[in-house]
Amino acid sequence: MKLDVTLVQMCSTDNHQGNIELVKRIVQKSGNSDLIALPEVSGLMNKNFSKARKSITTIENDPFIITCQDLAREAGKWIHIGSTPVREGDKYYNCSVLITPQGIILASYNKIHLFDVLLEGRKAIGESQRYTAGDVAVLVDTPWGFWGMSICYDLRFPGIYREYCQKGASVIFIPSAFTVPTGKAHWEVLLRARAIENGTWVIAAAQVGDHDDGRTSYGHSMIVNPWGEVIADLGGKEPCQANYTLDLTLVDSSRKQIPSLVGSKDYTFRHVSQKANED
Repeated sequence: MKLDVTLVQMCSTDNHQGNIELVKRIVQKSGNSDLIALPEVSGLMNKNFSKARKSITTIENDPFIITCQDLAREAGKWIHIGSTPVREGDKYYNCSVLITPQGIILASYNKIHLFDVLLEGRKAIGESQRYTAGDVAVLVDTPWGFWGMSICYDLRFPGIYREYCQKGASVIFIPSAFTVPTGKAHWEVLLRARAIENGTWVIAAAQVGDHDDGRTSYGHSMIVNPWGEVIADLGGKEPCQANYTLDLTLVDSSRKQIPSLVGSKDYTFRHVSQKANED
């Protein structure tokens, strides 16, 4: 079975309308693909959250999501929006949405692991100051099999991907807006690790370049096959897109050769201390 994907690399703006114009052009240039994969915060990127929250609304009323629904329906394509900020009551979430060719929101996922880090020589980054963490992993049944949803920093927590794939996922989404230093150090190796250890396709659309809100993103949107080979890398210089065909039979082939999803063993843990032995 084949899945034709338009992999996208964006430099999202700090307002919905700017990103709506970007996604319209992306869909127009997507050719005959089945699926368009957008990066994290494709609908709105603004680190000034007091300003951003004035335009953040519910999934049902979000102008970027509504536009993507209309575009999916007009083009007859699946659209994975990567993520965009949404509000539920008095809480704000970094939310990923999967839209069918009928323009229906089939699934949504709120980012579970929020990016609270302290990089050397930089100000602390506290995503949890802006968003509430989700607590539900989402596995979606599609005509191409099961797809697992995640966002950016989730990449560093391998357990969610292991569970997705043990439950049958053949494609994993990891839309991102990686920083430049962490991107250079970890982006590709982590994507390849998640693909290899689970025998799965990884689709990782990314933000790139200098944004309106002052941030700079690493880029390098990637697709990695179940053997851990990078079959797509859009580079780190500019927004762009390209179409790729995923051979989904490679999932079964990889898992039959290295059946690590079913090879886990139960074990106990022993802590040995030199001091205890000396006593």
